[in-house]
Amino acid sequence: MLAWLMSQAIAVGPAAGQTTLRKAPDLAEAARSIVSLTNEFRRVEGVGATRPDAQLTAASLSFANFMARTDRYGHEADGKQPAARAEEQGYRYCIVLENIASLYHSEGFSTQELAERVLQGWKLSPGHRKNLLNREVSDIGVAIAQSVASGKYYAVQMFGRPHSKRIEFRVVNTSAAAVEYELDGKSLTLPPGATRIHQQCRAARLTVHWPGDRPSTTVEPANGARYEIERAGTQYRLKS
Repeated sequence: MLAWLMSQAIAVGPAAGQTTLRKAPDLAEAARSIVSLTNEFRRVEGVGATRPDAQLTAASLSFANFMARTDRYGHEADGKQPAARAEEQGYRYCIVLENIASLYHSEGFSTQELAERVLQGWKLSPGHRKNLLNREVSDIGVAIAQSVASGKYYAVQMFGRPHSKRIEFRVVNTSAAAVEYELDGKSLTLPPGATRIHQQCRAARLTVHWPGDRPSTTVEPANGARYEIERAGTQYRLKS
Protein backbone atom coordinates (compact mmCIF):
# COMPACT_ATOMS: atom_id res chain seq x y z
CA MET A 1 0.00 0.00 0.00
CA LEU A 2 1.40 3.32 -1.00
CA ALA A 3 0.66 6.97 -0.44
CA TRP A 4 2.54 10.22 -1.03
CA LEU A 5 1.61 13.89 -1.30
CA MET A 6 2.78 17.04 -3.07
CA SER A 7 5.95 18.83 -2.05
CA GLN A 8 6.77 22.39 -1.10
CA ALA A 9 9.38 24.79 -2.45
CA ILE A 10 10.62 27.67 -0.30
CA ALA A 11 12.73 30.60 -1.46
CA VAL A 12 13.95 32.96 1.24
CA GLY A 13 15.45 36.30 0.30
CA PRO A 14 18.08 38.23 2.26
CA ALA A 15 16.97 40.61 4.99
CA ALA A 16 17.61 44.28 4.36
CA GLY A 17 21.16 45.31 5.18
CA GLN A 18 22.39 41.75 5.81
CA THR A 19 25.29 40.49 3.74
CA THR A 20 27.24 38.18 6.06
CA LEU A 21 27.19 34.53 5.01
CA ARG A 22 26.46 31.98 7.71
CA LYS A 23 28.48 28.91 8.48
CA ALA A 24 27.39 25.95 6.37
CA PRO A 25 24.88 23.75 8.24
CA ASP A 26 25.64 20.20 9.31
CA LEU A 27 23.17 18.40 7.03
CA ALA A 28 23.30 15.07 8.89
CA GLU A 29 22.61 16.86 12.18
CA ALA A 30 19.79 18.86 10.59
CA ALA A 31 18.21 15.61 9.39
CA ARG A 32 18.45 14.12 12.88
CA SER A 33 16.87 17.27 14.27
CA ILE A 34 13.95 16.94 11.86
CA VAL A 35 13.35 13.42 13.18
CA SER A 36 13.31 14.72 16.76
CA LEU A 37 11.12 17.70 15.91
CA THR A 38 8.72 15.45 14.01
CA ASN A 39 8.34 13.10 16.95
CA GLU A 40 7.84 16.01 19.33
CA PHE A 41 5.12 17.37 17.04
CA ARG A 42 3.47 13.94 16.94
CA ARG A 43 3.64 13.71 20.74
CA VAL A 44 1.97 17.11 21.19
CA GLU A 45 -0.75 16.05 18.75
CA GLY A 46 -1.33 12.75 20.56
CA VAL A 47 0.30 10.50 17.95
CA GLY A 48 2.89 7.82 18.71
CA ALA A 49 6.56 8.41 17.92
CA THR A 50 8.32 6.99 14.89
CA ARG A 51 11.70 5.28 15.04
CA PRO A 52 14.59 5.98 12.66
CA ASP A 53 14.95 3.23 10.06
CA ALA A 54 18.26 2.71 8.26
CA GLN A 55 16.65 1.62 4.99
CA LEU A 56 14.24 4.58 4.82
CA THR A 57 17.13 6.89 5.72
CA ALA A 58 19.21 5.43 2.90
CA ALA A 59 16.32 5.87 0.46
CA SER A 60 15.84 9.48 1.60
CA LEU A 61 19.55 10.25 1.23
CA SER A 62 19.77 8.68 -2.20
CA PHE A 63 16.83 10.75 -3.47
CA ALA A 64 18.00 13.97 -1.81
CA ASN A 65 21.42 13.51 -3.42
CA PHE A 66 19.80 12.89 -6.79
CA MET A 67 17.77 16.11 -6.62
CA ALA A 68 20.81 18.07 -5.42
CA ARG A 69 22.98 16.64 -8.19
CA THR A 70 20.46 17.31 -10.97
CA ASP A 71 18.40 20.20 -9.52
CA ARG A 72 15.35 18.23 -10.61
CA TYR A 73 12.58 18.43 -8.05
CA GLY A 74 9.46 16.33 -7.48
CA HIS A 75 8.37 12.99 -6.07
CA GLU A 76 9.10 11.29 -9.39
CA ALA A 77 12.10 13.41 -10.39
CA ASP A 78 14.20 10.25 -10.79
CA GLY A 79 11.46 8.43 -12.70
CA LYS A 80 10.51 6.33 -9.67
CA GLN A 81 7.84 6.41 -7.02
CA PRO A 82 8.61 6.71 -3.29
CA ALA A 83 7.76 3.08 -2.51
CA ALA A 84 10.09 1.88 -5.27
CA ARG A 85 12.97 3.85 -3.76
CA ALA A 86 12.21 2.33 -0.35
CA GLU A 87 12.13 -1.17 -1.85
CA GLU A 88 15.49 -0.62 -3.55
CA GLN A 89 16.99 -0.17 -0.09
CA GLY A 90 15.40 -3.40 1.14
CA TYR A 91 12.40 -1.91 2.96
CA ARG A 92 9.46 -4.33 2.69
CA TYR A 93 6.52 -2.02 3.14
CA CYS A 94 2.87 -1.93 3.90
CA ILE A 95 2.77 1.87 3.79
CA VAL A 96 5.19 4.47 2.43
CA LEU A 97 4.61 8.23 2.73
CA GLU A 98 6.96 10.93 1.51
CA ASN A 99 7.45 14.65 2.11
CA ILE A 100 10.01 16.67 0.16
CA ALA A 101 11.09 20.29 0.28
CA SER A 102 13.41 22.63 -1.63
CA LEU A 103 14.86 25.66 0.19
CA TYR A 104 17.22 28.46 -0.74
CA HIS A 105 18.58 31.47 1.14
CA SER A 106 21.34 33.63 -0.31
CA GLU A 107 22.95 33.82 3.15
CA GLY A 108 22.44 30.18 4.02
CA PHE A 109 20.99 28.59 7.15
CA SER A 110 22.28 27.48 10.50
CA THR A 111 21.87 23.76 11.20
CA GLN A 112 18.89 24.18 13.51
CA GLU A 113 17.29 26.88 11.40
CA LEU A 114 17.39 24.65 8.34
CA ALA A 115 15.69 21.82 10.24
CA GLU A 116 13.05 24.12 11.70
CA ARG A 117 12.31 25.82 8.36
CA VAL A 118 11.78 22.47 6.65
CA LEU A 119 9.49 21.11 9.34
CA GLN A 120 7.54 24.34 9.73
CA GLY A 121 6.80 24.39 6.00
CA TRP A 122 5.47 20.83 6.19
CA LYS A 123 3.40 21.59 9.28
CA LEU A 124 1.69 24.50 7.51
CA SER A 125 0.82 22.43 4.44
CA PRO A 126 -2.33 20.27 4.89
CA GLY A 127 -0.99 17.37 2.84
CA HIS A 128 2.41 17.29 4.52
CA ARG A 129 0.85 17.75 7.95
CA LYS A 130 -1.34 14.72 7.29
CA ASN A 131 1.78 12.66 6.61
CA LEU A 132 3.53 14.01 9.70
CA LEU A 133 0.61 12.94 11.90
CA ASN A 134 -0.26 9.63 10.25
CA ARG A 135 -1.09 7.16 13.03
CA GLU A 136 -0.37 4.03 11.03
CA VAL A 137 3.31 4.58 10.27
CA SER A 138 6.04 3.46 12.66
CA ASP A 139 9.34 4.19 10.86
CA ILE A 140 11.02 7.35 9.60
CA GLY A 141 14.00 8.34 7.48
CA VAL A 142 15.19 11.89 6.74
CA ALA A 143 18.04 13.31 4.65
CA ILE A 144 19.12 16.70 3.28
CA ALA A 145 21.50 17.47 0.41
CA GLN A 146 22.69 20.73 -1.15
CA SER A 147 23.11 21.46 -4.83
CA VAL A 148 26.57 22.70 -5.76
CA ALA A 149 25.18 24.43 -8.85
CA SER A 150 22.19 26.29 -7.38
CA GLY A 151 22.88 26.28 -3.65
CA LYS A 152 19.41 24.86 -2.99
CA TYR A 153 18.82 22.45 -0.13
CA TYR A 154 16.70 19.39 -0.88
CA ALA A 155 15.05 17.61 2.05
CA VAL A 156 13.39 14.20 1.93
CA GLN A 157 11.32 12.65 4.71
CA MET A 158 9.97 9.12 4.39
CA PHE A 159 7.52 7.39 6.70
CA GLY A 160 6.80 3.69 6.61
CA ARG A 161 4.98 0.78 8.12
CA PRO A 162 6.82 -2.48 7.37
CA HIS A 163 5.12 -5.55 5.99
CA SER A 164 5.96 -7.34 9.23
CA LYS A 165 3.54 -5.04 11.08
CA ARG A 166 0.50 -5.81 8.94
CA ILE A 167 -2.77 -6.55 10.74
CA GLU A 168 -3.83 -10.20 10.48
CA PHE A 169 -7.15 -11.59 11.69
CA ARG A 170 -9.52 -14.50 11.02
CA VAL A 171 -13.23 -14.61 10.25
CA VAL A 172 -14.78 -18.00 11.06
CA ASN A 173 -18.29 -19.10 10.14
CA THR A 174 -19.39 -21.89 12.49
CA SER A 175 -23.03 -21.65 11.43
CA ALA A 176 -24.78 -23.88 8.91
CA ALA A 177 -25.50 -21.05 6.46
CA ALA A 178 -23.39 -18.75 4.31
CA VAL A 179 -22.83 -15.32 5.84
CA GLU A 180 -22.36 -11.99 4.07
CA TYR A 181 -19.91 -9.44 5.40
CA GLU A 182 -17.97 -6.38 4.25
CA LEU A 183 -14.36 -5.43 4.78
CA ASP A 184 -13.77 -1.75 4.11
CA GLY A 185 -16.77 -1.70 1.77
CA LYS A 186 -15.85 -4.85 -0.17
CA SER A 187 -18.63 -7.48 -0.04
CA LEU A 188 -17.60 -11.04 0.78
CA THR A 189 -19.40 -14.35 1.33
CA LEU A 190 -18.18 -16.89 3.85
CA PRO A 191 -19.53 -20.44 3.35
CA PRO A 192 -20.70 -22.47 6.36
CA GLY A 193 -17.81 -23.96 8.34
CA ALA A 194 -15.24 -21.85 6.49
CA THR A 195 -12.38 -19.70 7.80
CA ARG A 196 -10.86 -16.75 5.97
CA ILE A 197 -7.60 -15.06 6.97
CA HIS A 198 -7.25 -11.35 6.22
CA GLN A 199 -4.04 -9.34 6.17
CA GLN A 200 -4.39 -5.56 6.15
CA CYS A 201 -1.78 -2.81 6.09
CA ARG A 202 -4.19 -0.24 7.51
CA ALA A 203 -6.91 -0.27 10.13
CA ALA A 204 -10.07 -1.83 8.70
CA ARG A 205 -13.80 -2.02 9.37
CA LEU A 206 -15.49 -5.43 9.42
CA THR A 207 -19.28 -5.36 9.02
CA VAL A 208 -21.35 -8.56 9.31
CA HIS A 209 -24.83 -8.53 7.80
CA TRP A 210 -27.37 -10.70 9.60
CA PRO A 211 -30.45 -12.41 8.11
CA GLY A 212 -33.75 -10.57 8.46
CA ASP A 213 -34.08 -7.02 9.76
CA ARG A 214 -31.45 -7.26 12.48
CA PRO A 215 -28.94 -4.38 12.35
CA SER A 216 -25.45 -5.20 11.08
CA THR A 217 -22.51 -5.54 13.46
CA THR A 218 -19.35 -3.53 12.80
CA VAL A 219 -15.95 -3.92 14.47
CA GLU A 220 -12.42 -2.68 13.84
CA PRO A 221 -10.34 -5.87 13.68
CA ALA A 222 -7.38 -6.19 16.00
CA ASN A 223 -4.15 -7.89 15.02
CA GLY A 224 -4.27 -11.62 15.82
CA ALA A 225 -8.01 -11.56 16.53
CA ARG A 226 -10.48 -14.32 15.64
CA TYR A 227 -14.05 -13.29 14.80
CA GLU A 228 -16.44 -16.21 15.00
CA ILE A 229 -19.89 -16.06 13.45
CA GLU A 230 -22.12 -18.53 15.25
CA ARG A 231 -25.79 -19.33 15.52
CA ALA A 232 -27.49 -19.54 18.90
CA GLY A 233 -31.06 -20.77 18.44
CA THR A 234 -32.65 -18.56 15.81
CA GLN A 235 -30.13 -15.75 16.27
CA TYR A 236 -26.63 -15.18 14.92
CA ARG A 237 -23.87 -13.44 16.80
CA LEU A 238 -20.28 -12.34 16.32
CA LYS A 239 -17.90 -13.62 18.98
CA SER A 240 -14.30 -12.48 19.37
